[in-house]
Amino acid sequence: MRQAWRVLFVAAAIAAILPSFAAAQAPVTLQEQLNAQYKTVKIGPDGEVAGDPGTLLAIQKGGIIAVPWTALALCPAKFKDNVLHLSTGFCAGMMQNVSGYFKKGAKVYPLKLDVNVAKEKISFQVVGCKVCNHADQPFPFKAEVVFEFPKGYLETASASQVEDTIGQVFPITTETENDQQAQGEGDAGQQQPAQEQPPAQQTQQSQQAEPQTVQAGMTTDQVQSILGKPDKIFNVGTKQIYVYKDVKVTFLDGKVSDVQ
Repeated sequence: MRQAWRVLFVAAAIAAILPSFAAAQAPVTLQEQLNAQYKTVKIGPDGEVAGDPGTLLAIQKGGIIAVPWTALALCPAKFKDNVLHLSTGFCAGMMQNVSGYFKKGAKVYPLKLDVNVAKEKISFQVVGCKVCNHADQPFPFKAEVVFEFPKGYLETASASQVEDTIGQVFPITTETENDQQAQGEGDAGQQQPAQEQPPAQQTQQSQQAEPQTVQAGMTTDQVQSILGKPDKIFNVGTKQIYVYKDVKVTFLDGKVSDVQ
């Protein structure tokens, strides 16, 4: 009887140890490694950093669209093959009245980082550092860049390799380094807050054209002059629907009635 109890006790002890051992041996995911490298920040209702500050970054490439941090929609730029593709078209046009542009050298904090290995993408959201950028606006601005990688890359890439790619747009910095850069630039105004830069001026530098807005009542020709030819056209009774890559425009009797 004692032998049977000993066997049961040993079995129970092993069963208790195994889950902990398995958890200890589980590999650290790329998401976890990047989360450790890029500490995200939380913004309070007053627009100030709530709690500990996040990892401080300095934007390396200008022209990234920035929107108020309370905005629900973002116009993400895309970084692919070591080239930053700025957001243009419908989204940029719809947000032009409330958006600005982060300039090269502006300081930001990581706001959200999402690794999607299956789609070979990493979505990286940042929010402006008000104190660092000497901004006097009541709320900071935020932006997003989606990093796209070749098929199969994220499955085998190390965290340091991915960080090198992210660093081409969002290198980690310190206040001292950035202040020295600002002093060296002098009147270049690299520390000017994103929302203060005239949208038309920045757009001319980055895409040579002011984004136009699709509005209710526009004709099909007017919409095509802004968005180009649609990928698909559906005729449903008195309605005509133009389908683009990231937007759907509905016409009623030849004029815009809805945009989704």
